[in-house]
Amino acid sequence: MSTASSIDIAPGPGLNAATSPGFMTRLPDYSAEVTTPDRRSLDHAARLMPKDARVYVASLPKDPPDRQIGVCAQVRDLGLIPVPHIVARNIPDRDALDNLLGRLSREAGVDRALVLGGDRDVPAGDYDCSLQVIESGLLQTYGIDKIAIACYPEGHPRIPEDVLDRARDDKIAAARAGGLSLILISQVCFESEPIIRFLGKIRAEGVTERVRVGVAGPAKHSTLIKYAMICGVGASLRALRERQSLARNILSGETPEKLILDLEEAVEAEPSLNIWGIHFFTFASLRNTIEWVEGFPRRF
Repeated sequence: MSTASSIDIAPGPGLNAATSPGFMTRLPDYSAEVTTPDRRSLDHAARLMPKDARVYVASLPKDPPDRQIGVCAQVRDLGLIPVPHIVARNIPDRDALDNLLGRLSREAGVDRALVLGGDRDVPAGDYDCSLQVIESGLLQTYGIDKIAIACYPEGHPRIPEDVLDRARDDKIAAARAGGLSLILISQVCFESEPIIRFLGKIRAEGVTERVRVGVAGPAKHSTLIKYAMICGVGASLRALRERQSLARNILSGETPEKLILDLEEAVEAEPSLNIWGIHFFTFASLRNTIEWVEGFPRRF
């Protein structure tokens, strides 16, 4: 039985079934990330994003807790829903985790989080994986009862697939045991085939949790190549290299429209894939992504 019933809210106003059938009706309810240096984009986000849209607030390795907490409070004050990244390898110890979660709850009204292991080679302290955070019991202590975890349709550059699978299943089991609602957010992909194949695989294995598909917002070609190399997205990286001007393609509507439409077609053919919307990776420019997304209905 899926426990992921409440981390996502109903779609906001915008596209509807009459103008854009299928899972595209969920696009107005998209989520997007913001980095703490990009908080200047948030006023723009409040004007353009659907009411109660989720804004994921990144935790950069050198960010002090005050900075992330302040951005989360700003997101909440603007009428949007803050979803902080809780990055295990950035947290020194249980006291620091307790303090962070307590302040996010009290000062920013946080009730959900994206729980990640983190990419730093050497952990800052006692935590080296997101499962430890989920099993700590501290999320529930502070009313953070809705979480997201990452999944990897094209694998991870440093972690074997079987290890990723076991870790994902352990986190899902821990969330269920702890009464936490859970969704999966995929690593960014630039083609639909790896996503569809991955979703078919995990559904066959009994994973029923909803999935938000990670999609790249508009960015320079060089930025996307660099990000894809860091993430190790194999097929998507090859696709990026084959395109002569990806940045122009993104802005002209060839990408990610094609990716989204391919996913829509797949969901219509196989609803059990249970794709529950789009999560935009913004590459430190939330404003650019929002402007692109809000123009999406007019591109068809």
